[in-house]
Amino acid sequence: MIFRTTKIAGVMEIELEPRTDKRGMFARAYCEDEFRAHGLNPVGIQCNISSNNKRHTLRGLHYQADPAPEAKLVRCIAGRVFDVAVDLRKDSPTFLGWVSVELDAGRGNMLYVGEGCAHGFLTLADGATVFYQMGAPYQPELARGVRWNDPRFAIAWPAEPAAISERDAGFPDFRT
Repeated sequence: MIFRTTKIAGVMEIELEPRTDKRGMFARAYCEDEFRAHGLNPVGIQCNISSNNKRHTLRGLHYQADPAPEAKLVRCIAGRVFDVAVDLRKDSPTFLGWVSVELDAGRGNMLYVGEGCAHGFLTLADGATVFYQMGAPYQPELARGVRWNDPRFAIAWPAEPAAISERDAGFPDFRT
């Protein structure tokens, strides 16, 4: 795996290092030891799948509050998504900053979203499916969200959402 830093500490793009031959391709998609070696917490507690029927479906921005913030390893296993992480850690030099990566099933790239960051995505193709590995079990009482178009973040989404849940559309702006 190839680990690429972003402008937000604890958020990394990870690419596969495929080995190919006449049979096809093989690549390591996750290794706890490699994650630790890059300063990342392992993400093997829970896995989730999000299937999205239509292009420009928006999910997020979600995070889990203290005392059990969660890290996520996000990959698109069908289609493409515009994936976003927002730094909500008040003591971070990139507080309220965001990064985006286009996750593409054909490339197999992933985004590691560290604890204390909100996460969301906008699908770029019909039938986009996202697979998440989580670093903490989901605790509904700690589930939080912030508005996807909060002006404090000024995320440059590539399109307006065509579909968004009532819950996600109703999230408040971030308050410090």
